[in-house]
Amino acid sequence: MPSAKRVAGFWTWKNLGRSVKAGQKGIRILAPIVGVRRKKDADASQDITKQNERVLLGFRNAYVFDISQTDGVDLPALNEVTGDPGENIDRLAAFLKSKGIQLVYSEKIAPALGMSYGGRIAILPGQSKAEEFSTLVHEAAHEMMHKAERRTATTKTVRETEAEAVAFVVGKAIGLVTGSASADYINLYHGNASLLAESLEVVQQTANVILAALEPPTEDSATEPQTSEADAELAEAA
Repeated sequence: MPSAKRVAGFWTWKNLGRSVKAGQKGIRILAPIVGVRRKKDADASQDITKQNERVLLGFRNAYVFDISQTDGVDLPALNEVTGDPGENIDRLAAFLKSKGIQLVYSEKIAPALGMSYGGRIAILPGQSKAEEFSTLVHEAAHEMMHKAERRTATTKTVRETEAEAVAFVVGKAIGLVTGSASADYINLYHGNASLLAESLEVVQQTANVILAALEPPTEDSATEPQTSEADAELAEAA
C-alpha cells in the first residue's frame, strides 16, 4: 500500500499514466525474491489461508522513482481512514501469528505504509490506529489471496483492488469511517466496479475469514450481512 509520497517503479508509473523524466536516476532498494513451497494436502485446496506457502529466497536490486521525477496525469489525493479499531489490531496480529505470518514494524519500508512478503508483513510505524488497522488488513489480504498460484493468474490492478476492497469491507464492519479512501486507492490502480464485481466472491470470503478472527461468530450473530452491505457501497464508489 503506497503512501502520499508516491514512490513506484518505472512500469508502475507507466500503468498509472505517468512517465519517468529523461535523465532521472532511480532510488535503489532491495526487493524481495519470493518462491513457492508447494502444499498438496486437502486443506490447501479448500481453505485460502492454507494454500501454497510463499517463502523468502533472498533480495535483488530494484529501482523506484518519486512522483517528482515523473510527468503525466494527476493522481488522486488519498483520504485517510478514521475511527477507533479498538482491540482489533491485536486480534488481527494474533490471527496472523496463528497462521505463521510474522508481523514487524519497520521505518525502512517508508514511504510504503505496509508491505507483504509472503509469510511476513511489515507495517510503517507512526500511523493513526485506524490507518494502521486498515493497512494491516490490506497486507493480510495480500497474504491470504495473492501468495499462491492465484498471484500468477492476476494483475497488480486486480490484486490491489481486491486487497483494498477487503480492507474497506472489514473497516466498515468494525465501524471505521473510510470515506472515499478505498475508492481513491482503487482508482489509483485503475480498478473499477466491473473488476471488483468479478472479484467479489474472493473478497467476501477473505473479509469473512478476517472478521471471524476479530470476533468469533456466535449463534446470535453473523458477519455476512455487514460484508454484503459494505461490498455494495464499495462497488458503487468505484
